[in-house]
Amino acid sequence: MFRLLLFFTFSCLATLPVLSQNRVRLSGLLADPARTPVEAGTVSLLRGSDSALVKIGTSDSNGLFELENLVPGKYLLQIQALGYAALYRQLELPAAGLRLDTLFLQPQSGSLGNVTVRSQKPFIELKSGVTIVNVDAAVTNVGANVLELLEKSPGVAVDKDGNISLKGRQNVLVWMDGKQTYLPASELATMLSNMPASQLEQIEIMSNPTAKYDAAGSTGIIHLKTKKLRTVGFNGNLTLSYGQGRYYKNNNSLQLNYRRQAFNIFLTYSFAANRSFTDLYAKRTYYETDDIRIRSLYEQYSFLFGRSKSHTIKTGIDYTLSKKSSLGLTVSGILSNRTNGGNSQANWISKTGVTDSSVVTGSDNSSEWKNLGLNLNFRHQFSKTQELQVDLDHLGYRIENNQFFINTQLPTAAADRLRGFLPSRVNIYSGKADYTQSFASGLKWEAGWKSARVSTDNIADYYHDPGGSWTQDLGKTNHFIYHENIHALYSNLQKQSGKLTIQAGLRYENTSYDAHQLGNAQRKDSAFSRQYDGFFPTAMLSLEMDSSNSFSFTAGRRIDRPAFQKLNPFVFLINKYTYQQGNPFFRPQYTWNFELTHNFRNKLMTSFSYGYTRDYFSQIFYANADNIIVYSEGNLGKMINYGLTLSTQLQPSKAWSMNLSASLNHKKIEGYVWSALRASLTTLNINMTNIFKLKKGWALELSGFFNTSEQELQEITDPFGQLSVGFSKQLFNNKASIKGNVRDIFYTQWMKGFTVFEHATEYFHLSRDTRVASLAFTWRFGKTGSGSRRSNAGVTEESKRMGSN
Repeated sequence: MFRLLLFFTFSCLATLPVLSQNRVRLSGLLADPARTPVEAGTVSLLRGSDSALVKIGTSDSNGLFELENLVPGKYLLQIQALGYAALYRQLELPAAGLRLDTLFLQPQSGSLGNVTVRSQKPFIELKSGVTIVNVDAAVTNVGANVLELLEKSPGVAVDKDGNISLKGRQNVLVWMDGKQTYLPASELATMLSNMPASQLEQIEIMSNPTAKYDAAGSTGIIHLKTKKLRTVGFNGNLTLSYGQGRYYKNNNSLQLNYRRQAFNIFLTYSFAANRSFTDLYAKRTYYETDDIRIRSLYEQYSFLFGRSKSHTIKTGIDYTLSKKSSLGLTVSGILSNRTNGGNSQANWISKTGVTDSSVVTGSDNSSEWKNLGLNLNFRHQFSKTQELQVDLDHLGYRIENNQFFINTQLPTAAADRLRGFLPSRVNIYSGKADYTQSFASGLKWEAGWKSARVSTDNIADYYHDPGGSWTQDLGKTNHFIYHENIHALYSNLQKQSGKLTIQAGLRYENTSYDAHQLGNAQRKDSAFSRQYDGFFPTAMLSLEMDSSNSFSFTAGRRIDRPAFQKLNPFVFLINKYTYQQGNPFFRPQYTWNFELTHNFRNKLMTSFSYGYTRDYFSQIFYANADNIIVYSEGNLGKMINYGLTLSTQLQPSKAWSMNLSASLNHKKIEGYVWSALRASLTTLNINMTNIFKLKKGWALELSGFFNTSEQELQEITDPFGQLSVGFSKQLFNNKASIKGNVRDIFYTQWMKGFTVFEHATEYFHLSRDTRVASLAFTWRFGKTGSGSRRSNAGVTEESKRMGSN
């Protein structure tokens, strides 16, 4: 109660000096003489007295631009766009703000004939506090899925298990259209790998979000924004894509939109059908207690193959109730079926090199998961300076996982079978309200509330057949029920005065959960619960030195909660000699992040970051008494991270543009597993994209990424990377396009590594179907016009934490 009182006192005191002030906003539309919206136009607002730069922005796909937090006065508006003559307009900004009529840009004179000149956003946009990836600007994204797209985003890496990291650190929060998916890490990777990259419009990468955002995600937020067709009338696009590696990859999507007067109806559908493989080799060495003398060896060869089909749909309606109020409803759903099978052979080898025994394992696993999401949102503008948005969300998941293993001993041919039925039910309810008020002095105040409740019901029902009949394996069978509540309040102030911007915020979050593991004839019934809370301050200081240079400093405290399933102590089988197990004593970890950034003309961004994490958690690997390797997670100690990131946009020639990002990180980890352990490693992540604009609508692209060795406390992975090449051709007066791409042309995206256990080590080598040639056709149809709105829903941080064992 004292903390809540302190929070509200802070909020009230922070707003007392500004309750009578007003905000100014400037907005408008850019179009060509045919009234086609001009995208990616640069809008610069210059001070009328000395032409000093005050604010800069860009127009979106509908030609809309908005500049906020402006002081009333006289200005010069400068508009520039590729292929158009520059436009200048003098204006006076009143205290009520200004909405300009459509500004028409004239094509530059030249021998362009009847060719339609379209401006295009760069692949990477560098802005203070956020890096933006414009998906369609890169040719090599054709045929790719979202997980592959993240791999080539600045500072982002994806490991062998599909875990996403940012600037060398995991625990990054992944959003999609303002909310999360509430999927386990493995299922999130599956969903993103089945989602065509063509569905995305942008990826926003925020390393230090404000107090308005959930405090979860110690590394920051990766926000995936799907395409939204918001133009007047009926319009849409269709993308058909086929890829071929060793196996086929088929990703298709359809988008439809109809907007007229007060309402807007939209529909997005995608279908993906893919076949994949994983080739895995692992060699374990077991030592005596002195960790020197070899006790035995274990060598395993595995070839796994999978088939997946995925249907994704999102539909909804936005309705304008009045000039100040609007209401929206969105319904989304996912239906995915996946089968995985394979064969492996494990050989137990004596310390003298003689094979003692072998086990051949055949597996046949399947999974089906269904997701239904509902969002109801309401927005009301009390005035041009005051706005309230309310979101109510529900997400439901029904997941069915079935496992079957048959293990055959050699040379005796004795066989035993194991099967498991693992249904899971997840329900998430969330509500939030966000209030925004802006003022003429350049001050902006945000405050809000959010509550979320998560309920999960997980069953693991295992049966064993040692060679006669099926009997229930009560030692592995488990029923786990979990309920969690998170309540949050926040207040955030931002003040702009000339070239200086200051932001300060405070977020309070209270978490409580209770878990119940039902017992059986062999396992006792058990229950545990916990409650904790905390304050999460954020701060930002930004200074525009001149029209070319700006500096910013950000600081914030963040939290990472254990994934729901990671608290479940039941055993999940990977194979006969590898298990996963949860940890009911898992605690959250807390991180302080600091970052100093220099921005040069939005073309070169240099940032230095520092992060300190206490109660640091990571994967824990250990060997039990039966020589079975068990994967778990727990709190180990602390982590310190230093980072240096450089991102640049170059234009070596008129036809050649280049984006280059390099992230250098030094990580120190100190913890305790079976004994005190320390790890220290410097890693480098490089992303590069080259785009060549040719004549007659042709374009070429060469892109790739490279990651040096990375390390957690017990595991280190070798360097890996890939190079891709692609082309595109605009057709039918830019109404359609064809794109081709070969990804990982040299087949270098293999993953190798080394893991240390207590009295054991493991070397692994893994390869997948990463070299793929793709061809895609996109057809755009319909009318153009001004845009509408779309809500950011309230379901946020909890999705990542559905976790998986």
